[in-house]
Amino acid sequence: MINLILLGPPGAGKGTQADILVRKRGLLQLSTGQMLRDAIAAGSDLGKRVKSIMDKGDLVPDDIVVGLISDRIDKPDAKNGVIFDGFPRNVPQAEALDKMLAGKGLKLDKVILIEVPDVELYRRVEKRVRETPPEKRRSDDTVETLKNRLGVYHAQTKALVPYYTKQGKIVHIDGLMSIDEVAAAVSRALDHKPGSGWLAALWRWLKRLFGGGK
Repeated sequence: MINLILLGPPGAGKGTQADILVRKRGLLQLSTGQMLRDAIAAGSDLGKRVKSIMDKGDLVPDDIVVGLISDRIDKPDAKNGVIFDGFPRNVPQAEALDKMLAGKGLKLDKVILIEVPDVELYRRVEKRVRETPPEKRRSDDTVETLKNRLGVYHAQTKALVPYYTKQGKIVHIDGLMSIDEVAAAVSRALDHKPGSGWLAALWRWLKRLFGGGK
């Protein structure tokens, strides 16, 4: 089992990489947005509460979202691990997620940060708009929408980088590589075990050499 977050700015290719991981590793892509929509569609008491909040244009409180995640990862299709999609978006949410996972004897294993400069993200969205017929374009696939989303990312979500760096879980991936190259880098990061690098091996050898332990 491996639980991970794909982190990065909008348009960095997180969705594409999530699809690859779902297909190749059998992970569950856990979209908080979809879970909220499902709760509303189910018409449960929680769903009605969520609908009332969203109808007012308010953000759904973190405790409700964490509760939905908690219930969802208990299901059998999450047995191989989970890709957290759209959550956490800020440090308080990250702390709540860590606490919930710890309560289940689970943990977040990796945070894959796909890094793409803003200028490239604008180039990508302009290219999509230019090459996609109007009837097939996503309503939010505009330069203005990207500008707003990047503003939120830099103001809130990017603060997760130092948070997870302190935990030793961040892996930096160059998002300017091809899709296949990014996928290969992600796969290597997930397969890497702490202490398996050459520096760790050298340290263990020196300790044995000088009688400092096994």
